[in-house]
Amino acid sequence: MWWRGWRPLLAALLLAVGQGAAQAALPSVYLEELTWPELQAAQRDGATTVIIPIGGTEQNGPHMALGKHNARVRVLAGRIAAELGQAVVAPVLAYVPESRGHLHFPGTIDTPPEAFGALLAAAAQSLRRGGFLDIVLIGDSGDYQRQLQQIAEQLSREWKRKGGAPSARVHYVGVYYREALAAFRQRLRELGHSESEIGVHAGLLDTALLMATVPGMVRAEQLGDAARHSPANGVTGDPRAATAALGREGADLVVRQSLQALRRALATPH
Repeated sequence: MWWRGWRPLLAALLLAVGQGAAQAALPSVYLEELTWPELQAAQRDGATTVIIPIGGTEQNGPHMALGKHNARVRVLAGRIAAELGQAVVAPVLAYVPESRGHLHFPGTIDTPPEAFGALLAAAAQSLRRGGFLDIVLIGDSGDYQRQLQQIAEQLSREWKRKGGAPSARVHYVGVYYREALAAFRQRLRELGHSESEIGVHAGLLDTALLMATVPGMVRAEQLGDAARHSPANGVTGDPRAATAALGREGADLVVRQSLQALRRALATPH
């Protein structure tokens, strides 16, 4: 009969709806907000991708809280996981190697590269043992990007040698920090903002992104002091023109470009 040809299509549609419902049934994309039975059920339904967000605890001028990187990467990783589907976000790694210039400010926490690498590798190993097949590293600060790439490549090689079907792997999504932020920087130039405004630390770009993601961590009454950038106040740039609307453009760029890169990586068979 004519309707028999529709059976495969109907089955695929019902499967897709079921998978979507299973993902939607999770109370949160954040691993630390789930119970282990909730997570185990989601993994059975295909949620075998986990994002490890890496932040940093450092000075961010007089107008932004020390946990800027941690809060920002958590929000953006959550957006990436939600749009990707079948993915969760591990707790943020907040203890990282820091630039020397930050170290004389109170509150900056510096971790030796070897300790940072060991901690990140241990976290990835734990997640692998816990049933995840694709472990994704995204970092919100520039000081450790190269090390993230090295760790991802090293662990993927080691796990592949050990075998297993399918073998787990680690993906470094450098687009999150490099290409996406470069695109946001270019967008700010197109809007007429100068390089001295945009800055490289705690300036317009940095501040706008935080306003869009975790606005409560920005002290608007301190923007004037922050504009007098110098080594003494930890600012390179001028944040006075920063707005949440500008930051949303940057956040959308980060999420969109990171998703594109991650989808390409996940499309490669194990």
